[in-house]
Amino acid sequence: MAEDAPTHVGEDSPAHVAYKLLQTIASNENKSLHSAVGASATADRKWLVDTYAECLEVVLNTRSRLNK
Repeated sequence: MAEDAPTHVGEDSPAHVAYKLLQTIASNENKSLHSAVGASATADRKWLVDTYAECLEVVLNTRSRLNK
């Protein structure tokens, strides 16, 4: 059985970079990642998961060129 790739923890990990990108996109689209924040619309689960997955694909360079 093949082992999974190691998980990197830290500010330069792909997961962290994808999360920072998610925060930037949420801000640009006026979506709040926290329900307690003022007037912004709170991002729903589907938007959050789909957008984070897309960000991670971009960071890992696995996003299909057809999905532009």
